[in-house]
Amino acid sequence: MNETNELLSQAIRLAEAVIFASREPVHPRTLANLLPGDADIDAVIVALKESYAGRGVCLAEIGGGWQFRTASDLAPVLRKIVELPRRLPRVAMETLAIVAYHQPVTRSEIEEIRGASLSQNTLDLLLENGLITPKGRKESPGRPSLWGTTPAFLAQFGLNDLRDLPKREELLIDPNPVLTGEPSADSVPESLPGQDAEPAPQEPAS
Repeated sequence: MNETNELLSQAIRLAEAVIFASREPVHPRTLANLLPGDADIDAVIVALKESYAGRGVCLAEIGGGWQFRTASDLAPVLRKIVELPRRLPRVAMETLAIVAYHQPVTRSEIEEIRGASLSQNTLDLLLENGLITPKGRKESPGRPSLWGTTPAFLAQFGLNDLRDLPKREELLIDPNPVLTGEPSADSVPESLPGQDAEPAPQEPAS
């Protein structure tokens, strides 16, 4: 029995070290490859979550994996001293929202939903931030590229799955759904929605 507890304790310490050292959410299969073959991954995660309960950081399930995040109730205090990443322009957030809710989607479909042209600069900004990625090509004339969100998008907004996105009717934005939250820092996660309402800036046609 003592040997079993010792093995579990060692597995918990190893999982803690791996998740702490990783910049991306650590998936169960990664843990399975690192932990001893007889380790119960579910038991390890449960024990690790319990050990961090009520502390300044917690173990969160993000994008199908596990990552340490700042306790949500401490975020308002930390924002006073932690520098948040640059906020995405409104037009980029609108584009990201359309991609998230309609993916895979083409550029022309994004423009149709927005009712405005979409510059390459906006797509480039979302690509540079790792929030969208090509998802193949649509079988239509010209075979335009299809766009979808990335695992980094889920991690940035503290989502485990796209099904965790708020329902469009919950966003209270008409006529198109918009993600109403700004990407959060790894240390200060922020859920959707939450972005201040402001007029969408006009964007020059590409």
